[in-house]
Amino acid sequence: MNNKKGYKSVPLSFNRQVVAASASVTKGKNTIHGFIEVDITEPRRLMKEHFDKTGEKFSFTAYIVTCLAQVMKRYPRFNSFIKGRKLIILDDIIISVLIEKEVDGEKVPEPIGIKKAQKKTFYQIHNEIREAKKKETDKLGGLSDKTWIRFIPKFLIKTFVRIADKNIRMAMSYGKIAVTAVGMFSEEPVWFIPHGSATVLVTVGSISKKVVEIDGRYISREHLCLTVSFDHDIVDGAPAARFINDFAETIKSGKILRLEG
Repeated sequence: MNNKKGYKSVPLSFNRQVVAASASVTKGKNTIHGFIEVDITEPRRLMKEHFDKTGEKFSFTAYIVTCLAQVMKRYPRFNSFIKGRKLIILDDIIISVLIEKEVDGEKVPEPIGIKKAQKKTFYQIHNEIREAKKKETDKLGGLSDKTWIRFIPKFLIKTFVRIADKNIRMAMSYGKIAVTAVGMFSEEPVWFIPHGSATVLVTVGSISKKVVEIDGRYISREHLCLTVSFDHDIVDGAPAARFINDFAETIKSGKILRLEG
């Protein structure tokens, strides 16, 4: 039988309601964004070299997370959030990473917390992300053993997100530093403006090739589009700019991968 209405109506899934509630709560944050291109020719070369030797493909997201953790050690006050009239500064660097999983037939971004990231090697973080991707779960919150989240009444979702944003136990699980790799599959230069409750949020965009002049020669180099966002209530513009410069140089150098070798 033809549908004479010309459309169909389907219930909004719980997963989408959580995303919508999160966006609604975080849109009021005083966020500043930095957009940069980082030359990643050297780390990509090292990763290809490793693959050619071993057949093992390294996670580029893990590389970004490792670089972020090492730079964050020099900016301890960024590893914090505001609760009431106090700044809560976390002792350890916990980086939230979004892993795409299928829940109820729908692709859902699920966060995991890389704990004590400042003490972990690239290879340890690479394995942690790889194991999370392999973990079988069909329930929201399954990656972090918080499946109880799906029992929250729908009318309380926004309230839960607002409370969780200022909750110390949640911060100890997921951190206030985050990485999302939403744009690596685009073939054109793409930056994204994210939303989120993190004090520092790194959004990985696309990789593109650019011809640059080096020592009088024009060479094709790979560049990564990055958006680095900060909670302006905690981080001012000048420290944010210094952080971005340090982060970009760490990524560009590939030294973390050479240490693994």
